[in-house]
Amino acid sequence: MIDEPIKKMIMADHDNLIIPANIVANVMVNNDCYHAFLVLTKVGYSKVPVLDKDQHLCGLVSLAMITEHMLDTNHVASENLRRLRVADVMQTDFRSIEDPTDLEEILHLLIDDNFVPVVSDEKTFTGIITRRELLKRINYLAHNFSEQYDVQPLLDSVETSGN
Repeated sequence: MIDEPIKKMIMADHDNLIIPANIVANVMVNNDCYHAFLVLTKVGYSKVPVLDKDQHLCGLVSLAMITEHMLDTNHVASENLRRLRVADVMQTDFRSIEDPTDLEEILHLLIDDNFVPVVSDEKTFTGIITRRELLKRINYLAHNFSEQYDVQPLLDSVETSGN
């Protein structure tokens, strides 16, 4: 369990922790992989959310998932990308969160991924929480905690000798 003062500082203004869906690069489940390849290349992200026509989160797609289907035995076959749909190559086994205030869950998920998708109760995509934004908040905490809280050690520090 995360100590309340730490959680309070990290989650202050938690609405700004979420990058809203309307400004997050994404692709549609029925787009061809060529389109997804272009989007990923232009935005410079390694992975983006995949949505359906009703804005439900269906999966995640990365440049690596797409380029794997471009490789032919003798050359790079970009024409394969016109035939394949994002649904054919996307990752469907992924974690998302509904409660963007559950700091413990967010921290666990950001260990392995650069972002965590946020969805509504109906699985409508509402945005992402990025590792970058959380690390900025942890950096703020590390530099400002003692300005907001009086911290006293509970135990005497144990000094170790070189013996």
